[in-house]
Amino acid sequence: MKKIIASVIAGAAMLAGASAAGAGTLEDVKAKGFVQCGVNPSLLGFGSEDQDGTWKGLDIDFCRALAAAIFNDPTKVKYTRLNAKERFTSLQSGDIDVLSRNTTWTMSRDSSLGLMFAGVIYYDGQGFMVKKSLGVSSALELSGAKVCTQTGTTTELNLADYFRSHNMPYEVVAFEKNEEVLQAYEAGRCDAYTTDASGLYAERLKLQNPDDHMILPEIISKEPLGPAVRQGDDKWFTVVKWTLFALLNAEELGLTKANIDEKKTSDNPEIKRFVGVEGDFGTAIGLTNDWAYNIVKDVGNYGEIFDANVGPSSKLGIARGLNNLWSKGGIQYAPPIR
Repeated sequence: MKKIIASVIAGAAMLAGASAAGAGTLEDVKAKGFVQCGVNPSLLGFGSEDQDGTWKGLDIDFCRALAAAIFNDPTKVKYTRLNAKERFTSLQSGDIDVLSRNTTWTMSRDSSLGLMFAGVIYYDGQGFMVKKSLGVSSALELSGAKVCTQTGTTTELNLADYFRSHNMPYEVVAFEKNEEVLQAYEAGRCDAYTTDASGLYAERLKLQNPDDHMILPEIISKEPLGPAVRQGDDKWFTVVKWTLFALLNAEELGLTKANIDEKKTSDNPEIKRFVGVEGDFGTAIGLTNDWAYNIVKDVGNYGEIFDANVGPSSKLGIARGLNNLWSKGGIQYAPPIR
């Protein structure tokens, strides 16, 4: 009987310990005073560092929004530069608190890698870039081509699936870093460069003569890109997830950096809950009740950060498309704060 009781107590202690360990990231972040964010250091529009040390991009702004939600200060972020091969082990080991690095949400990453994706910040798809001098207008004309890509990504698998399904031979030329892939492509070591279409827009601008290259019309995969955290930490997962939802809900409610202060006196119950003057939605997830207000005040809404980093007014000039709100023809949609 004593052995049974001891076993039950030990089991309960293990569960309690697991629960405490699984709920620690938010407390750890608050204690150290910043969010450690794993990012891409060289993808224009998503994650890149200027020569003066300024970080910019859609994924960077998400990290800033997370810091705003927790600290009411978007600068309380430290960035870890990660290539595609390093990103998952860095998150799994606890070196970073959140991975915000143009990463595709897949089943295997949600299961065998022990990750949880907080949502989709950018709906993307894999494409191909070629030199105009190659004389092709479709990916279906790439039979026998050498294709440059990056290792450690879903890109290689999608590439294999696409060429196999169309009975086309090809040769893959793979590298670990984006810079190496682009250099090989520009040097003529391959006929085509494949990655997410958004990445092709960004990489094309780095070429010596961007106008000599074109992005082919085919999109060969679904690439839902979003921030990820470790499994087993539901409290932290909730904060990261609702930071993304707050960005989307703010745009839908018409809340911007410019008008968020005047909206604090709105009679609209949805806005009252959003800005924290009604309900205790912030304290329910370990934050202050003005957490969502702080996100918009400090960073903006989803539409604002999309336009600034990758939209028509940016260097990339990408149309909203699928990334528009559901009410405007896209598929971006967030659960309500209520």
